[in-house]
Amino acid sequence: MYFNGKTVWLTGASSGIGLAMAEQLAQAGAHLILTSRRADALEQVRLSLAHPERHKVLALDLAQPEQAAIAAQQALGDQVVDILINNAGVSQRSLILDTDLSVYRKLMEIDYFGVVALTKLVLPRMVERRSGQIVTVSSVAGKIGTKLRSGYNGAKFGVIGFMDSLRAETAQYGLVVTSILPGFINTQVAHNSLTGDGSALGHEDPDNAGGISAEKCARQSLRAIAAGKAEVVIGSGMSKLAPLLQRFFPGLVRRMIAKR
Repeated sequence: MYFNGKTVWLTGASSGIGLAMAEQLAQAGAHLILTSRRADALEQVRLSLAHPERHKVLALDLAQPEQAAIAAQQALGDQVVDILINNAGVSQRSLILDTDLSVYRKLMEIDYFGVVALTKLVLPRMVERRSGQIVTVSSVAGKIGTKLRSGYNGAKFGVIGFMDSLRAETAQYGLVVTSILPGFINTQVAHNSLTGDGSALGHEDPDNAGGISAEKCARQSLRAIAAGKAEVVIGSGMSKLAPLLQRFFPGLVRRMIAKR
């Protein structure tokens, strides 16, 4: 198995896609570094996983990426990370007219700068060893701008561009760079989405409620990671087809989004 015996640093590990990934990675024999904001929630996850003694908890607040990177460096020291999976993120549900600038800043800190900070932390050792894989869970929203998600779209577009540059720059060292683009996934992402004043939405979104399960998304994501794919879109229905339609029929996609 691809993940057996490898050290995998997984952010956003306490819920949703990240939790499903953690469960499947542990079953596959990986040694996990589990990251999210709350140490107590992570410890519960660790104890629930197969072979809990193999895994460690590293609580970080990626809304403060510089401080998170310093804390991670101190905690990890010289530990080798074979695979970094940047999965932590926060979404948005608010109109541009109603959204405070601080909300845009927070979305960028977590969804973009958090990825950059942790990637830069593990990258030198991977380059030195000429071995390693960096994965970021972006979104279909990183390919197609939609209503109510302007800041989230901006951050996810940005992180795909960062990953494309990273892939080009590290090809000479034999590193693998993988972008995962989920469509609608049935998780709590909408509940935790930021509204215009920065508060959480607090309820379900019909789009996400109709999406595929976190377990199915995790399974397909890990399959793509193991295959060394550069980029993969995961989902069902229109959320999976949208990037392809955007490529060949951009005008049609714009009209569809405007009418939603």
